[in-house]
Amino acid sequence: MNPGSPSKAPSVAAVDWGTTRLRVWLVDEAGKILAERRGDDGLITAQATGFSTILEGHLAAMGAPEAMPVIICGMAGSRQGWLEAPYVTVPAPIGAILAGAARIPGQRRDIRIVPGLAQRQADAPDVMRGEETQLAGAGLPTKGRHLVCMPGTHSKWVLVEDGAVTGFGTWPTGELFSVLAAHSILRHSLGEQPKPVASGNAFFRRWCEQALADGGDVTSRLFSIRAAGLLQDLKPDDAAACLSGLLIGGEIASASHRYGKGAASVVLIASGALGALYTEALGLAGLAVRTVDADEAVRAGLIEAARENGMIAGSGVAA
Repeated sequence: MNPGSPSKAPSVAAVDWGTTRLRVWLVDEAGKILAERRGDDGLITAQATGFSTILEGHLAAMGAPEAMPVIICGMAGSRQGWLEAPYVTVPAPIGAILAGAARIPGQRRDIRIVPGLAQRQADAPDVMRGEETQLAGAGLPTKGRHLVCMPGTHSKWVLVEDGAVTGFGTWPTGELFSVLAAHSILRHSLGEQPKPVASGNAFFRRWCEQALADGGDVTSRLFSIRAAGLLQDLKPDDAAACLSGLLIGGEIASASHRYGKGAASVVLIASGALGALYTEALGLAGLAVRTVDADEAVRAGLIEAARENGMIAGSGVAA
């Protein structure tokens, strides 16, 4: 727990509820963070233990008032979650998305879950859940066209125009890396525990540049990683860097082809080592990058969702 000013009383709890992790913040009426808790009791644990039990346990440990409302984003609103918060179909204004939070019935508190987004195009169906809240907290200008990259297990690229989400796409880059590393011929090249790839790695840069030059066609180069191990003594950690560069470069090339016509910059919502890798890769693609910390974005987005649902007063995303 990280206490804030003791003179302020909490007005709302903001919760980011993922598949494996949970984060809870107590927020005052002005949108200031007063306390924080993190835990490993995400969706998977909550399905067995009970969502209400886990939430109330965290709130009690933080000294939250019994009647204090709660705003939630993430997988708690999925079909396998506490309550399926219906998808909002794009195009949709970001504020309207947040205001459509679904209320959980039968609770002594006012508990609401921010809905995800659905793209219902026949040739490009897609969904997201959780990332819409990060978008709301990213500080995007209300006017103009903005291309947003949100890397992860399932990376999202989002087009925001004049404050509305008009389209998005998913690239399962992180999942592909895991599957290829553990369940393909490349497992012999990467070994059981390759080190995490750091930005500045020469192998990452070279294979990322190759994927960018190929326009995102990575399948024709995947086996080359195995061949390089057999013929050029490519080490497991370097092979992991090659695969990471190839997949991230392929993602950026593909997404740029779909959305980046005329775009010279990208808003990158990320943090940590992954954010550093994407910053480097986007630079190799010739794109300017404005980075927004993913943790700060989801927190700010939840505060804005609390405002949109009348849980705290005011308007505008908190800093």
